[in-house]
Amino acid sequence: MNISANKRKNKLFMILASVALALCIIVGACAIYVGDYYRADVDEIQSFVDASGADYVFFDDDTIVFEPDGATQGFIFYPGGKVEFTAYLPLMAALAEQGILCVLVEMPFNLAVLDVNAADGIQEQFPEIKEWYIGGHSLGGSMAASYLAKHTADLSDTELEVLSVYGSEDKVMNREKYDANKSNLPDGFTEIVINGGCHAYFGMYGEQDGDGVPNISNREQIVFTAQVICNLIK
Repeated sequence: MNISANKRKNKLFMILASVALALCIIVGACAIYVGDYYRADVDEIQSFVDASGADYVFFDDDTIVFEPDGATQGFIFYPGGKVEFTAYLPLMAALAEQGILCVLVEMPFNLAVLDVNAADGIQEQFPEIKEWYIGGHSLGGSMAASYLAKHTADLSDTELEVLSVYGSEDKVMNREKYDANKSNLPDGFTEIVINGGCHAYFGMYGEQDGDGVPNISNREQIVFTAQVICNLIK
């Protein structure tokens, strides 16, 4: 009886140990995944923002706001997947120069899919803003669209203005999926292809694995992107 009981205990211990080991491996793999992300290029960003003259504040621990005087239009931005959110400060600064209030939100573990509803409550914080827009880069753009669809039903049946911007040298975006999902957008949505642009150059975080080789500078792509966004909003 004692020998049998000990065998059962040992077997149970081995099962528990195996489960614990599997969990440790999973947790370890997740930690490595979320810890491996693209860091913002601090020096380039600071140089760009300083030159723009746009001021920003940390609205709370995970939100940065550019609030130009007299702004009546607001833009909420979701950062790209596994990209440090401050990499998009230059794009927000370029938009703020045009008089648009910009709200840049940080995502848990740099993944917008973990907080699709990050835009909740932002509009109420700025009652002076009459028109609101939402967008994002890569995964952030997809999650911004999901947030909008959740609050407006089927996007294809609305009269909302929709803008899609990508670089001609973007090798990260899945073009087949992108083309297949165009039917979910309103008729007559605006599509802009940046000649010579790449996937990574909407932010400032260096090169991205698998991306194409750009034929324009990082700054040029950001300034151009800000202009086409302003053309839609203004």
